[in-house]
Order: sequence, then structure tokens, then C-alpha cells
Amino acid sequence: MNIKKIGLTALAGSLVATSAFAGAISVSGGASLNVEHTNGGAANSGKTFSMGNQLTFTGGGELDNGLNVSVSFVLDQGDDKGTTTAADDNAGAPFDNHSLSVGSDTFGTLVFHGEGGESAESALDTTAAGNIWDNFDGASDLTVKTSAKEDNMIVYTLPTLMDGVKLDASYVPSKSGKPSATAYAVTYTGIDGLTIAAGKGDGNVANTTVDVTTIKVSYAYGPVTVGYSTHDYDHTTATSDQETNSWKVSYTVSDELSISYGAEKIDDGASASVEDGEYASISAAYTAGGMTISAARETGDNIDGTATATKDRERWALSASFAF
Repeated sequence: MNIKKIGLTALAGSLVATSAFAGAISVSGGASLNVEHTNGGAANSGKTFSMGNQLTFTGGGELDNGLNVSVSFVLDQGDDKGTTTAADDNAGAPFDNHSLSVGSDTFGTLVFHGEGGESAESALDTTAAGNIWDNFDGASDLTVKTSAKEDNMIVYTLPTLMDGVKLDASYVPSKSGKPSATAYAVTYTGIDGLTIAAGKGDGNVANTTVDVTTIKVSYAYGPVTVGYSTHDYDHTTATSDQETNSWKVSYTVSDELSISYGAEKIDDGASASVEDGEYASISAAYTAGGMTISAARETGDNIDGTATATKDRERWALSASFAF
């Protein structure tokens, strides 16, 4: 759904300018109907139905000095990712995240994430296979550790210095006993079909030092796309180290239909973890107009990092999603 440009007048003095400017507000969104079932060990709990929903409100325009300014709010009921505790500044907020962007072709783009910010590195940390592990997560299951994901974060994208090269940097100040954290990332798309991205950042963990590195490579040739990623979490305490490797192969059957197979492995350094978490997924998606029908079958072995048989899982899921 796009709301045709609604004129608005804002005092640009609040944006370090002296005149008013005309901008526009737009709304886009999506929704989905989902059914899934997980079995294996103690997880036999029957089918689960769910609904996805999200609306993104964006407003902005170009100032008299040439700067492009925009503000974005994401409304996603039941998915306030920026809120972690009741003491969080945004606890109970109705929006999933919100941000303010100021930029130009000459100076680059500065984005202030008031809520739901991702560092330059953590923006890359989705595995090549799409975080299959996250579909099996539970209280004692493995999760991929990342660099800082915090509210009130600044992310800066440098202006284009070379065709096909994108450079990002981020910073989040110290908060609640955690030190400040920085991250950097570079993405290269200068060869047709090839994307290479690498990022490095701090874990923003109290009273310790954490270095996180992510490298991703994908190459599309005709109807086939192959991707690989590696994610390394290096903690001062060896038992908190973690390494995640993932790959995926996708085949585009037609403009509407695609199929893919992916796998990922989490090697966790925790003393109680004696086995790698291993995950695999085969999926298909059919798109017609603004609707996508998708199906997936997934397996997860040793998903808590041990060889406990009750922690091996099988999962299938069906989804109908709509973009507007």
C-alpha cells in the first residue's frame, strides 16, 4: 500500500537548517499466514498457526542545502526487537524500530537508530542459509552470537569512492556497564553476479573484549546462485568462543518458482557443548503478483550443543505472504 504523496511542512531548524521544506510520507507493508510443525524428542507439540504483519512508515525530503532527510518507523505487533528488558528506554513502545537518516551523494549517509539498530557487522551476520538455527531456538538451544545490536546507535555509509564498493561504520556509546562498541564492513559488487561482504565489530559485552568477524560470498550464474558465509565470535574466555559456517544453493526454475537447499553448523566453545549444532533446509517459493507461497522442510541435530537425542528435531512449514 502506498499513500500518494502527502505534503507536509516541517521546520528544518530542528534538523540544523533555517528554512522549511516539503516532503512526502509513504507506507508499505506485508502480512503472512503461517503453519508449522516441529517433532522429535520432547518437541512433539502439534501444529502451530501464526500471523506475520509489518507496516513501515517513511517520511522525508530534500532540504534547501541538498541534504536528504528521512525518518522511518516500523510497526510490527508482537515483535519489538529493540526491547530487551523492562528497564529499556523503549520498553513497551508500539514500534519494532525507528531511525533518522541524513545524507547526500557528497557526504555519505548517517543513520541514527533510536531503536532496533544493527552494527555494520551484525547487519551481515545472517548466515548464507538464512539462519535455519533460529527456527529451532529454545531456552537451552544454541544461538549465533553477534556484535552490538543496540538502541541509540549511529551507522555511517561513506559516499561512493569506487564503483561497486560500499563502506559502512557504526558506533554505539557505553551503556549499562557495557563499553562503547564500533564496527566496520565493506561490500563489493563490482563483478556481475558476485557479492563479497566482510565485517568486523565489538561484542559490546560488559567487562570483557569480544571481536566478531563475518565474511559472506555469493555468486549468481544464470539460474543458479551459490552462497557461503563464516561467522567467528572471539571472546577473551575460550569457552565463550563460537564459529558458524553456512552454505546455500538456489535454483530459479522460472520467474515465479525457485528452490533451494542450505546447511549450517555452529561450533560452540561452551564447556557443556560437546557436539556441533547442525542444520539443513530444503525450500521452495512461488511468487505471483504480490503473493508468495513457500514451503520448507528442515532438520536440526544437537541443537543445544550436546548429543542428547531429545535435542534432534525435524520441522516443516508452509506460508502465504503478501506485500503491499
